[in-house]
Amino acid sequence: MRLGVFLSAQFEPGASASEGLEAITEQAVLADRLGYDAVFLGHHYLAQSAFLQPLQLAGYLAHATERVRIGFGVLLAPLYNPVALAEELATLDVLSGGRITVGLGAGYRKRECEAFGVEWGDRIRRLREYVPLLRALWNGERVTAEGSWGKVENAGLPLRCVQPGGPPIWIGAFAEPAIKRAARLDAPWLMGPEGGDEEVARRLALYRDELKAHGHSLDRAYPMSREACVAPTGDEAVALIRPHLERQYAGYKSWDTAQGIDVDRYIAEDCLVGDPGHLIDRIRRLESVHGVTHLSLRLQFMGMPHEQAMEQIRLLGEEVLPHVRD
Repeated sequence: MRLGVFLSAQFEPGASASEGLEAITEQAVLADRLGYDAVFLGHHYLAQSAFLQPLQLAGYLAHATERVRIGFGVLLAPLYNPVALAEELATLDVLSGGRITVGLGAGYRKRECEAFGVEWGDRIRRLREYVPLLRALWNGERVTAEGSWGKVENAGLPLRCVQPGGPPIWIGAFAEPAIKRAARLDAPWLMGPEGGDEEVARRLALYRDELKAHGHSLDRAYPMSREACVAPTGDEAVALIRPHLERQYAGYKSWDTAQGIDVDRYIAEDCLVGDPGHLIDRIRRLESVHGVTHLSLRLQFMGMPHEQAMEQIRLLGEEVLPHVRD
C-alpha cells in the first residue's frame, strides 16, 4: 500500500496566506521525511476560503521536498486549455524530477465553469478529449485536434517530461457514468472519500467490468481518497474530526451527496478514524478485499490548528505507515 497525505491548502478568509503556506510546507516536508509516498493538492476557484492554487503550489513543494510524489486530487481539467495544461504539467514534472501524479476531474460547481466560459455540458467532453491529447503530447507525438477549447495542427511538445510518457493520469469520479468513462480512457479511477465497503465493491466491479469490455488491463493503480483521523483512542479520534467534518460537508453546497450526509455513519463506515491499530486493520482490508493500491488521506481540515495536523502526520507516519507496508 502506498500512503499519501492530502494537504488542506485553504485557509480562513482574511488569514495570513504566507503563514498558511509555511504550515503546508512544513507538513509536506514532514511527510517526505517520514516516508509517505505522496502529498496531494485540491483545486477550486471562487472558493469561500483563501485557496492556494495547486499548479504553483506543486512547484513550490517540489523544491522544498526531496522524494515524496506530488499529486493532484483533482485538477479541474475542463477549465484549462489542453495545450497549456500539457506544458504546465510537463514543466512541473521537470521541476520535481519526475514526481508528479495528475488526477483530473470534470468538477461539480457550475460557478467555476461559468467564470471560465465553459458550458456545463461541455466539461465532460473536454475531459474525455484532454486525456488522449495530454498523453500524445507527452509521448512526443504530433497532434491535430479541434474542440471548444481551440485547435492545433501538427502540434508537438519539444519539452520532454522526466517520466517516460509523462506523469500518470488518474480520473476522479463519483457517478457511474464517470466511473465508466475513466475505464474507457484506460486511466486509474481515483475513488472519492464516500462509500462503505459494499458501495466500494460495487463501484469497483463496475469499473473493472468496463475495463475488460474495452480490452484494458486490470493490472493498474487503484487509488482512493479518504477522510482520516488517528489518535491514541478511537473516542479521541472521533471527537477530534467530527466538528471539522460537519463544517466541511456543510460547505459542499454543489455536491448533492454531501448535503444529506449522516456524519456519525460516515465516520464509522467511510472514513478511517480511530487508534493506530484500527487504521492498520482498515487499510489492510482495503488492500486485501478491494485491491486498493494508493490511499490519499485528508488529516487536516480548515480551522484545524497546524500543530494538530503535524501530530496527525507524525502519528500516522510512525505508528501506521510501517505496518501497512509489510
